[in-house]
Amino acid sequence: MNLDDREELRRRIENDLLDSLDEELELEIEDRTYDLNAEGDAVARQESHAQRISYFRELFRLQGELVKLQNWVAATKQKAVIIFEGRDAAGKGGVIKRITQRLNPRVCRVVALPAPNDRERTQWYFQRYVAHLPAAGELVLFDRSWYNRAGVERVMGFCTDEEYDEFFRSAPEFERMLVRSGIKVIKYWFSITDDEQHLRFLGRIHDPLKQWKLSPMDLESRRRWEDYTRVKETMLDHTHIAEAPWWVVPADMKKQARLNCIHHLLSQFPYEEVERSEVVLPARVRNEDYIRHPVPQSMIVPQLY
Repeated sequence: MNLDDREELRRRIENDLLDSLDEELELEIEDRTYDLNAEGDAVARQESHAQRISYFRELFRLQGELVKLQNWVAATKQKAVIIFEGRDAAGKGGVIKRITQRLNPRVCRVVALPAPNDRERTQWYFQRYVAHLPAAGELVLFDRSWYNRAGVERVMGFCTDEEYDEFFRSAPEFERMLVRSGIKVIKYWFSITDDEQHLRFLGRIHDPLKQWKLSPMDLESRRRWEDYTRVKETMLDHTHIAEAPWWVVPADMKKQARLNCIHHLLSQFPYEEVERSEVVLPARVRNEDYIRHPVPQSMIVPQLY
């Protein structure tokens, strides 16, 4: 790798690390946090700052629409399952975080199941997922789902050929059954390139706050990129059904992927703003015999900041 390539890689990793900080108050992060050793870099930083402002403005607008969607779902007793699938480091968790950031967890909840235990492995394959399906007035976001069988389980040999074939017979019928029962099923596949996944894995390696995300399974998935491509194509071919189609989100650009996915998700519901009665803050009751006792100093959290 020549000097120019190394410098480009350094810049991309730096941008990826910066992006990990971009939650809701990152606009306060000053550009001088990073050394600007050239006028061109300074211009690029200025442009990047403007793009971040534009991103946050649109993100906040879409999150406002998500609040309207949440209120409509609760008021009209809708039920929906939203599935997020994709390669490791594709950005599923990032978009889920932005969707749920301002929503009521009693209405919109996230399901991220660990590997099945010994008992669950003897159950009907879909059984442990059924327990997490929504009741009326709920949105459930699956951060990975029953499609584990069509992906990691197939590639890593965690299921037999018979179990794999049965999944493709059962999954479409299972989803049709959910839809007939009144549950809306929306499925997203986050698609990133080989080069982008490589970059994001390097970012995790060099970021102490992200290293926990790298498991031995993640590293093995990197080695087996082509195997995952083949099973992904098979999965989309067998489970892209009219009742619950797949939607592919190009995700090499994280911020654009988040905005595009949220915008598309909103378009899948005929929601409208729910009228609410005006909230009036009641006056606090004050009793003459009320005495507030001081908290012992030994119980106070040290005021270091």
